Amino acid sequence: MGSNSEIATLGGGCFWCLEAVFEQMLGVESVVSGYCGGARENPSYAAVCEGHTGHAEVVRITFDSSQCSYREILEVFFAIHDPTTRNRQGNDLGSQYRSVIFHHSSEQQSVAASLIAALDQAGLWSGPIVTELLPAPPFFAAEDYHQQYFRRNPDQGYCQFVVSPKLAKFRKEFASRLKASR
Repeated sequence: MGSNSEIATLGGGCFWCLEAVFEQMLGVESVVSGYCGGARENPSYAAVCEGHTGHAEVVRITFDSSQCSYREILEVFFAIHDPTTRNRQGNDLGSQYRSVIFHHSSEQQSVAASLIAALDQAGLWSGPIVTELLPAPPFFAAEDYHQQYFRRNPDQGYCQFVVSPKLAKFRKEFASRLKASR
């Protein structure tokens, strides 16, 4: 990690969606899919999906704060998932799909709380934001086959019908925040 590197840990439904978007964001150095917020160490995908470990599917984003701010990361986060549904994103149902921000500092907590309040006040959604804001607990990387899932499986059904539209929305709404083509 460079001297300007920070970490953001976010859960907003299936981690494949968040990973695919944030990998393309200017200033993001790396994105790792994983699990946070549960009681079991090193949980498996199967155990998390059963909904009994308490973990959320999350991404751990390492970003260069001289190229993008934590607030910009969160602005994208709120634009690509529904923060008003508790324990659900689309057809993905369960506490592992909850909307959650695991903050790594009091500054991150303050930025997130301020943005949530501003978004709620703006009335962009039909209901209040239910995103949890919690101190970052231990992070456990998901199994290798979950990493860069969309990049490796763009034709898979879930990727076509769920991930691709979120990625298209990001590219359209945040074109100025896209990395240069590789």
